[in-house]
Amino acid sequence: MKFNSREDIIAMTPLWKGERFPDGRPRVPDKYLEKMREMTLEELWKPIFVLGYESQFEGDLKTLHDDGRKLIGRAVTATYVPTRPDLHDVMFGIGAAEGRKGNYNQWVVDSLVEGDVVVVDLYDKIYKGTFLGGNLTTAIRARTKTGGGVIWGGIRDTEQMKAVEGVQVYYRGIDPTPIREVVMKDFNGITRIGKATVLPGDIVYGAGGGVLFIPAHLVADVVDGAVKTHVKDDFGFEMIAAGKFTTAQIDRATWTEEMLDMLVEWINTDPRGEAYRDLDWSREYDLARNGDPDDTQTAL
Repeated sequence: MKFNSREDIIAMTPLWKGERFPDGRPRVPDKYLEKMREMTLEELWKPIFVLGYESQFEGDLKTLHDDGRKLIGRAVTATYVPTRPDLHDVMFGIGAAEGRKGNYNQWVVDSLVEGDVVVVDLYDKIYKGTFLGGNLTTAIRARTKTGGGVIWGGIRDTEQMKAVEGVQVYYRGIDPTPIREVVMKDFNGITRIGKATVLPGDIVYGAGGGVLFIPAHLVADVVDGAVKTHVKDDFGFEMIAAGKFTTAQIDRATWTEEMLDMLVEWINTDPRGEAYRDLDWSREYDLARNGDPDDTQTAL
């Protein structure tokens, strides 16, 4: 056994074909993370949901800051269980053999690089389940620049945490006790945050009080799909207001060729469409011509 196994991470993310970090996590390009900052939760959620990834969102969390800031980055995962002496000795011994210093949570934070987000399942433990406090939040900021954490458990030292510039943390509760009586059973393995399943390298998108975990291999399609949803909404609102289309037409999962033609013309001629002129609509045209299994459904 070992923590943060490159071989295990590669084995559990076989659909990712791009660059990887030294630890094996998918390295989704920064450009997609930057694009997500201009997108809404619902725009990013829809393409995942329709592909069958229905367990990627958790909304039953509190936020360190309620000022509208987003949390976006690549997941570094950890999973804890209640302590038992023999298991603690085994797992702590593994960490010591790997040269890890301090406690379990310090091992995770010490591994972070720029753009990472800590994602921790502490089995909803709050009393003596405080993964983050002021010191580790400061360390997260120094290592990740724009990151933070999603903790299915507790935090402490919240006044100190709030003073750390640029960080956002999602968590379940607050308690003054330090973390105790837990064992980290794996680090950068499969973990769970409430109703969501998370793999190392997933893209964490926290906004509006909830967190979406986007599988790395879907990010490019998801971002492009979200951009298309955004421009279709902009165009569709205008068409409804002008009385050219009904809400039923706009809300259909598949648009007709006539509607797509008008959309593409609007993108190419209206200044508001300039940012979308590199989008490829061939798949939408194929669905309009050949039919879509979901054509009878309204858009999500």
